Amino acid sequence: MNRRQSREIAENITNEQIKQMFNNAKAKITDWTKVSLVNKGMTKGVAWNILAKDFDLETKHHIVAKTNMVREFGEFLPNELKPKKKEKRLFTEPTHQDPIFAMDLKKLRIWEH
Repeated sequence: MNRRQSREIAENITNEQIKQMFNNAKAKITDWTKVSLVNKGMTKGVAWNILAKDFDLETKHHIVAKTNMVREFGEFLPNELKPKKKEKRLFTEPTHQDPIFAMDLKKLRIWEH
């Protein structure tokens, strides 16, 4: 999930939904030593300690904090909140014409006045 998608979700998400996301993350993450998506200099464990350890349902959280929460642990959101994935376009063959090397300028009528 990219920053723009995280920001859009963070603008509409409730604290209860964030708490549910954190509960899912706590239950499903097995390797807390993976690199954080929010900050490459820390692990998911450090991100958890900063973003989720003392999460309070009654507190109004800043949009940047919510964006970082969703970006880091957004894969554990309920399916109705996750952004829809774009369908991959089928590859179509490019249009091709053989090059014409011997041009007859009279046929093109470029030089006629």
